[in-house]
Amino acid sequence: MTAHDLEELDLDEEIALDRLTDAPREDAAARAARDFLAALGVQLDTPGTARTAERMARAYQALLAAPPFEPTTFANDGGYDELVLVRDIPVHSVCEHHFLPFSGVAHVAYLPGERLVGLSKLARVVEHLARRPQVQERLTRQVAEWLDTSLHPRGVGVVVEAEHSCMTLRGVRALGSRTRTQAFTGELRDGPARAELLGAVGEPR
Repeated sequence: MTAHDLEELDLDEEIALDRLTDAPREDAAARAARDFLAALGVQLDTPGTARTAERMARAYQALLAAPPFEPTTFANDGGYDELVLVRDIPVHSVCEHHFLPFSGVAHVAYLPGERLVGLSKLARVVEHLARRPQVQERLTRQVAEWLDTSLHPRGVGVVVEAEHSCMTLRGVRALGSRTRTQAFTGELRDGPARAELLGAVGEPR
């Protein structure tokens, strides 16, 4: 990940905060949602749908906004050199092609170098990068590159498994299908460390 990419992440953090706090923007989104639903023939004057446009706007606002965070790293004074793996980190994002949600889990691992990262930050970076229009392949790569750039470990491995509602609710309607993507850097690109990670993660669910 380049310095320009990291600058873009900072800008995205500002945009996310705007989405959380900008009431006029929320009103504009609700008006647009109302127009969108009306164009599809949805009745918006019933007791159940009178505030649907506002709820829809708030729902997408929540899906597309993540709080900013700072990575907490500390010196690897103990010289720990084995795999660090956090499994089953929740993933919630929106497919940029159909703007329908996809959700699943991420398994994030790294081989430490001179520094370690706070374990909760592995979940934070997944959330931060997922809360925007995404494709799973890019999300997986971004998580790996962010950790590689920020921590400079000996290697990074990221595995994401997710179910896409653009496949289960429309088109082929492949209910229960899951997509698995992987990204590896450094010593986790091949060899025994990669095999250890994939063994720990297990078969796709």
